[in-house]
Order: sequence, then structure tokens, then C-alpha cells
Amino acid sequence: MEHTLQVHNSLTRKKEIFKPITEGFIGMYVCGPTVYSDVHLGNCRTFVSFDIIYRYLKVLKYNVRYVRNITDVGHLLDDGEDRMTKGARMANLEPMEVAQKYSNGFHKMMDIFNTERPSIEPRATGHILEQIEMVQQIIDNGYGYEKNGSVYFDTIKFAEETGEYGKLSGRIIDDLLTETRDNLKKQSEKKHPSDFAIWMKAADDHLMKWNSPWSVGFPGWHLECSAMSTKYLGTHFDIHGGGNDLKFPHHENEVAQNIGACSCQPSNYWLHTNMLLMNGRKMSKSDGNTISPEELFTGDSVHVSKGYSPMVVKFFMLQSHYRSTLDLTDDALLAAEKGYKRLMEAHKNLKKITTENTSNSDSVNEEIQKYITAAYADMNDDFNTPRALSQLFALVSIINGFVDGKRDISGLSQETLESLQSTFSIFMDDIFGLKNDLESGDNNGLVEGLMDLIIDIRQKARENKDWGTSDQVRDKMKELNIVLKDGAEGTSWTMK
Repeated sequence: MEHTLQVHNSLTRKKEIFKPITEGFIGMYVCGPTVYSDVHLGNCRTFVSFDIIYRYLKVLKYNVRYVRNITDVGHLLDDGEDRMTKGARMANLEPMEVAQKYSNGFHKMMDIFNTERPSIEPRATGHILEQIEMVQQIIDNGYGYEKNGSVYFDTIKFAEETGEYGKLSGRIIDDLLTETRDNLKKQSEKKHPSDFAIWMKAADDHLMKWNSPWSVGFPGWHLECSAMSTKYLGTHFDIHGGGNDLKFPHHENEVAQNIGACSCQPSNYWLHTNMLLMNGRKMSKSDGNTISPEELFTGDSVHVSKGYSPMVVKFFMLQSHYRSTLDLTDDALLAAEKGYKRLMEAHKNLKKITTENTSNSDSVNEEIQKYITAAYADMNDDFNTPRALSQLFALVSIINGFVDGKRDISGLSQETLESLQSTFSIFMDDIFGLKNDLESGDNNGLVEGLMDLIIDIRQKARENKDWGTSDQVRDKMKELNIVLKDGAEGTSWTMK
């Protein structure tokens, strides 16, 4: 089957035929989590979307090097204090303990959603040397300047000399003034308020800091992705991805840094996922319009009527194109659960269907092949999962017709049956990564992941002296014949 993949390129704002730099090989970089707190559901949507993209590229027989970073450097400010330091102070931990704790939690959540690990997962703290070298390159090329131990990127000079600034986001330099993370003191050091820090001198009480030619300090927020993508994918690679909220200023400044350092646009194709809404509004802790993945699984939230399995939530995500907003509502999740069950049941029934017909003359064979071809065509059209799912559900109706006797199976050829079974296996297992978590025999890994998550929730409750929640979790597990055992090395569980 011939494949012509098209992707929507944020850089050109249009859909383009995808052509890799090196035939058969793809380099893809995706901005990963900042590990100062638990991963939120919007992040999960982004990483699930790029997991589908990664999986499909491999189905198309590309050799993909997928690089997704972990941000564990304290440079994201929250009320004047960097978030890693704030998280460490509140939990009475070292910053790297905070980073490890939430990295572990992130990986557990990605396992629960059955996503594949990237080829390389570099940490910002492990690439300080590369970031310092890139700062020096930018200075040497005339686009960086030092002031009082901090180094800033000269956006005005870069924009005037290259004309590149703002091409990705469509924003203008003045917009950066509202996006800056620098405090007022740092603002006064700049040549222009839109200049952004690529190295920051650290205050005496700053916990995460390193020696550099300019000061004891830490790298700017945007720098790590430029340095790590260059190290593992080269100065010019195929795909750069992330959430739409990163397009400006993060990705725009990445482009500036890469061009400023090596005169090279980092990526041919920029892909951006859209935001996750809830009940038609942006998620917000301040007004209570938010839900965590754990609350979604357990149903412990006013926003849902029950708990939903991780695969139902993942199936719900697939029903919207990655570039479209996705509105999380209880009604939508209930509908997704019904659709997911119907799809899984058909997938199971399909494995039981047999035929001895070797003819391809019956119209049913042509009808099935039409939907199979359309499903791949939809995935080739900028990874359009909702349309591909609609083709699969058309096949579900045919499968159910065979099973309940409403359709004549005598015309189904062995070749078409094998193609149908193969298509479902490829889409369910290889592309979508949808497990049947409705049957206990198929989800040992999922159970392990969910139990790890439940134990983490209980442990957090105990740390916060929330004995009511801790006891409630233990008692609920006991009702399900699951015994939790607390020991010196942590909490283990067994089934009665």
C-alpha cells in the first residue's frame, strides 16, 4: 500500500507532503515535562498525540529517533521563585529529589496510557556544558551580550539582520514583553525589553546553579531544547513538536537560538497540539474547573459521574484531531466508553471469524478494502485519528453483521479476512496503543501501573497527615480483596 504522508507545518501554516531529510530516517524532538509537580491531563493529551505520531511513522517503516526532554533545571518562575526550588522547599527535599519523584510519576502515567518510551530522554541538568557552549556560540556570532553576569539574546539585532523572528508564531517582538519570565531587575539590564535570558546569574540562595564563563548561574528556559535537539538530532532535523502554548515564546526563541548559534533553522516541520478544555472552558485550579488523571480514573471529582479506565480516556482523546481543541465533559466520556467497548468487542470477535472462501468477487470484499484504504489515507492526512476511527467503526458494523448473521459471510474471502484482521491489529496495537482493559486477563501491566498510582496517592495522603483518605484507600482495596502492606522499603500489595 503506497503512503503519501501530509503534515500541517506550523512554520508555513499549511499542509505539506512530508519529505524526510534522510530517506527512511526521521529525527523528531518533542518538548517534554517540567518535573516540579504531577503531570496534568493537558500534558497527557500532548504526549499521547505524539506517541500516536511516533507509532504511525514506524508503521510507515521509518526509522525514527524520538527525543523528548525532561526539564529539571530551576528556571521557571512562580511568584518570583523558581518552581523547582519552590517544590523542594515545600516538600523539604533536594531539587533533584523533586525532579526524580515527578519524573517517576510522569513515566508511570505514560505507562498507564500505554505510550512508548522515546528513543532518547535527555535531562536539562545533564547537558549544562552543551548549553554553555551554545551561549558562547551565540555571543561569538553577535546575537548575545553579557550584563552583570547574565547573558541575553539580542532580539532586535537578530530580527533586523535575519528577518526570522516571529515567523513561527506570527507574533511580533513587542508581544514578548508580556511573556517574559525575567524580574524587573533583570529587565533593566537588557538593551531592549524583548531580549530574553540565555544564561542567568543566580542569587546566593538559588539552589540549582553551575559555573560558567559569565557567572555562577543557570541556563535560560528556551536554551535546553536548542542544545539537546542539536546534540542528538543535529543542527537540522525533521520534526519538532510540542503543545500549542509553547509556540510563543518558547519555540520562537528556540528558532532564534539555533539560527543565532549555527545559522540553521532547526526543524523542517513544526507540529503543535491544541489545548484540552473542560466543560467548554480552559482548565483552571483557581476556579475549580480542573481534574487530574487520577481523579478521572477513580471518579473522585465533582466533574465526572464515575471513574473511567485509562484506555477509555485515551480513546476519548483520539476522537479529536491533535490540532483541534478537545472538550472534556462527563457526557463525552460516557459516549467514548460506549464506543470503546464496541470497538474492543468487535476486535475480539474478529479473531474468531473464519472463512473458507478464496474468491475476491463478492462486493463485501471491495467494501471492506475501501474502508481499510480510507483508514490509512486518513492517518496519512496529518494523522487524522478521528476520521481513521470512523473508518474502523464502519468495519465494526460489518464485523458485527457477520457475527450476528445479518450479513452473509460466504462472500468473504480468506485474503480479505486476513487483511481485516491485520488492519485491526495494526491500528489497535501498533498505532493507537489501545489495550482491552475491560478484561482482567489482558491487562496485567495496566493493573501494575494503576496499583502503583493508587499507592502513590495513599502515600501522599499519609505525608500530608490526611489519615481519612489513607484509610479510605486501604479499606476500598480491602473490599476488592487487595491487601496493602506497609514496610521499610515502601508499600506492597497482594491479591487475596
